[in-house]
Amino acid sequence: MNTLISLITFVPAIAAGILALFLRGNDLAAQRNAKWLALFATVVSFALSLVLLKGFDPANTGFQFVEDRPWIMGLHYKMGVDGISILFVMLTTFLMPITVASCWNVQTRVKDYMIAFLLLETLMLGVFTALDLVLFYLFFEAGLIPMFLIIGIWGGANRIYAAFKFFLYTFLGSVLMLVAMVAMYHAAGTTDIPTLMTYQFSHEPIVALGMTITGGLQTLLFLAFFASFAVKMPMWPVHTWLPDAHVQAPTAGSVVLAAILLKMGGYGFLRFSMPMFPVAAHLWTPVVFWMSAIAIVYTSLVALVQTDMKKLVAYSSVAHMGYVTLGIFAMNAQGVDGAIFQMLSHGFISGAMFLCVGVIYDRMHTREIDAYGGLVNRMPAYALVFMFFTMANVGLPGTSGFVGEFLTLMGVFQVNTWVAAVATSGVILSAAYGLWLYRRVVFGALVKEGLKTITDMTRRERAIFAPLIIMTLLLGVYPKVVTDIIDPSVQAMVANYAAAIPPASN
Repeated sequence: MNTLISLITFVPAIAAGILALFLRGNDLAAQRNAKWLALFATVVSFALSLVLLKGFDPANTGFQFVEDRPWIMGLHYKMGVDGISILFVMLTTFLMPITVASCWNVQTRVKDYMIAFLLLETLMLGVFTALDLVLFYLFFEAGLIPMFLIIGIWGGANRIYAAFKFFLYTFLGSVLMLVAMVAMYHAAGTTDIPTLMTYQFSHEPIVALGMTITGGLQTLLFLAFFASFAVKMPMWPVHTWLPDAHVQAPTAGSVVLAAILLKMGGYGFLRFSMPMFPVAAHLWTPVVFWMSAIAIVYTSLVALVQTDMKKLVAYSSVAHMGYVTLGIFAMNAQGVDGAIFQMLSHGFISGAMFLCVGVIYDRMHTREIDAYGGLVNRMPAYALVFMFFTMANVGLPGTSGFVGEFLTLMGVFQVNTWVAAVATSGVILSAAYGLWLYRRVVFGALVKEGLKTITDMTRRERAIFAPLIIMTLLLGVYPKVVTDIIDPSVQAMVANYAAAIPPASN
């Protein structure tokens, strides 16, 4: 029986167990051991995921490396990857060693901090590899707990409020998804995700509370899942928990939140909403389009007036996730390819942007934009790295940010030119707030006394940014690295979606 996916998923959890059971004390030696063990476990998980990628066959549009064992009460422990999920596994295992390395200066409850991140990695990987509804839900919901603790214990001054807001928003959205899963099991008689992806749920109109619900059961199920995934993305107008969570979270928490956790919403749309409820998704596409277009413009304008660097980058994340939902619901090859590419690209770029904020926050202990200025005079290496990722965030050609947005807008343009036109304005707005932030922080005269002794990036910090720079450039100049893997699975999903839409609905 193939166990590679289970190894990749649970190596971090095993390391967390070792830390919890065997590491004692909180002296410098114990803290150092906790950090090195966490780094070792995340590197091992990444190395195993490279083995997974090497053995993966992109031409096979089904699930590969499948593990299927009886579990409890007739349920199955079933794991596997396809051309879509394997890259989210790679993104997670690639970013977690970088995240752990960025925690090296943490001195408060270090063992607990490392345990939280290791458990979080296992739960995130479980979301991307689970092939059973109940297993998926357990991983999806359990991931809230370590992130809740990371924000609530190691966050900023207002961390308790932000942690509870994050937890309640995401948990309440998922309650409806649980109800929908029960209804799906009742209708289909199985919790097997590959089987449910081909099951034809009824889309005949039904009457409830005196109202006719077009799309019938599919619409109800679609909306229940949509409530959970829209909050997780997050989509406008249920995005308000994200800026608070980012501002209060420690730097490593913000990196994981932006780079990986938000992608669970987009992955959920791709794995559940579009294949399982195609008629309902088709009916609701215009609504999702305009919600996404509004999100791109509105949150970009809000980013322009921020005074806190983290909050500006957080609103930028909401805007970029708007392109993802546009591409997914365009449901053509360019749109879906672009959405997946945008999620992967955003993982590298947004993670790097929060790390850039963390570099100067570690030195000055403030995120206020007005507290900086003229950093290029004292931190030339930092200024160069920050400029690179600002340009990538804007979508400069040659970086991965450009490819994702371009493919997405191409896909959307084929479906709705007005939405594409509105969404394109977000590219201009992202340049406005990105360059505004960079000018205020990096350029100008070095007049503030506290900045005159600030030091440039250390070798550890430069090493953290190096793989992110490499991936952002590689995907920008050679996007086939991603598209060759995802395209067969995307083509199959798009074809199945089109076949499921009744002719009168097209």
